[in-house]
Amino acid sequence: MDLRTYVTLDATEMADLVRKKEVTAKELVKLSYEQLEKVNPVLNAVIHERKEKALQEVENVMIKDKGFHGVPFLLKNISQRLKGEPITSGSRLLRSNFAKENSNLVDKLKQSGFIFLGHTNTPEFGLKNISEPLLYGPSRNPWNTEHSPGGSSGGTAAAIASGVLPMAGASDGGGSIRIPASFSGLFGLKPTRGRTPVGPGAGRQWQGASIDFALSRTVRDSAALLDILQIVQPEAAFQTPLFPGSFRDEMNKPFGKPLRIAFSTKSPVGTPVSEDAKIAVKQVVSWLESEGHYVEEKENGVDGIQLMRNYYLMNSGEMASLVLELEAAFGRELTADDMEIESWLLSVAGKSVTAAEFSASLASWDVAAEQMTKLHSEYDFFITPATAYTAPKVGELTHSEEKQAELRERIMTLDKSGQQELIYEMFLSSLTYTPFTQLANLTGQPAISIPVYLSEQGLPLGVQVMATKGEEHRLLQLAHQLEQTSLWIDISENPFLKELSEEGKAPRI
Repeated sequence: MDLRTYVTLDATEMADLVRKKEVTAKELVKLSYEQLEKVNPVLNAVIHERKEKALQEVENVMIKDKGFHGVPFLLKNISQRLKGEPITSGSRLLRSNFAKENSNLVDKLKQSGFIFLGHTNTPEFGLKNISEPLLYGPSRNPWNTEHSPGGSSGGTAAAIASGVLPMAGASDGGGSIRIPASFSGLFGLKPTRGRTPVGPGAGRQWQGASIDFALSRTVRDSAALLDILQIVQPEAAFQTPLFPGSFRDEMNKPFGKPLRIAFSTKSPVGTPVSEDAKIAVKQVVSWLESEGHYVEEKENGVDGIQLMRNYYLMNSGEMASLVLELEAAFGRELTADDMEIESWLLSVAGKSVTAAEFSASLASWDVAAEQMTKLHSEYDFFITPATAYTAPKVGELTHSEEKQAELRERIMTLDKSGQQELIYEMFLSSLTYTPFTQLANLTGQPAISIPVYLSEQGLPLGVQVMATKGEEHRLLQLAHQLEQTSLWIDISENPFLKELSEEGKAPRI
């Protein structure tokens, strides 16, 4: 197999070819690294490689009838721990941190036969919708390297969109799967809360807002992976019943009757929404109507601004707790110089949050979940843009040094209410790009970003679809049907990937 053929395959095809002995697992791993060596100097998608170990491990891979045995896979550099390998969460504080054990999710992935190539770039502690950590520098978007692939799973998105591999590890605590999927022309599924493994040593992530899963090029890859990863985990704080069938099989089935679908293109926090985002949704709505489904423009009834304030309050408490843990580990008090501005301000604000306030903020998530359950009692899906705009330019959402100094000074002069207002202000420019995704994290619902729009500037933008808890299979059905239409973005038209496959060299920035 040559590299041009390799970059066209999804993970399902790769696994099938290995089983049929039409290609060896070692060939796939070598081709993946060959592509990585071409693109990574420009894209900065992967921050740690384990080439020698991967090539040794692939020699001993056992090929089985099911799973992804011998297929290359990258892990995200936060929560997806591989024993003995660096796991820094994009933080300078943790630059020398090595995993002492596998995460439960990594164990499940390993059992399914994946060969781990290394870890992808992510912002510090996964707190941003771009991937530009000071420790490693920015990842870049293969559609246009002046732009970001998104975050926090931005390195993963850049690797997939540039043909390094067809699927890789990601996580989503406020849109970190769906945002890079939208910006990078990929398929992104955030499963129902409790669907995939957490831990060990943690029964919840961000109080249940965050889940681990993957980004992919094709719907069937995500469906097959969800078949492998879904679990009822006794030690986890949140659980959802196992889907009794196969997600992979279910996605091929037609809907038994016309659907009722609500949609909105209004930002839940009152920020502007681009015409590109509105057109993307309207194109999907028109297709749904042509398929005989009932579609209605409708608000969901959730107070989006208050929900975001409660989301940032949770982030504050979580960062304050993490800082206490790190101070105990390092045996010293941490300062503003130890971490990036978002991490520091959140940790400072979190020290002022009372237990009662933290508890009340979580209770608001349940109110939003109740409101969305009411909506879904009438409508099968709720559709919005996945992002309000196409990808920002690299550096656009990173605060200047002057602004950072101002923020650090101001937060020390404010009471706790003022500190929370400052947090909202700090994130507002980022939130303006991505106001739609956080809702599903806080309600626990499954949601997808589907790559169905390309702007005149040649940048992708996804459409988000949400369903009620436990109904990933219906989202996969819809996505698979759209995958067969002309709306679905052809990843091979990615200029970066196209130039690489045709000329065998990376373009200049």
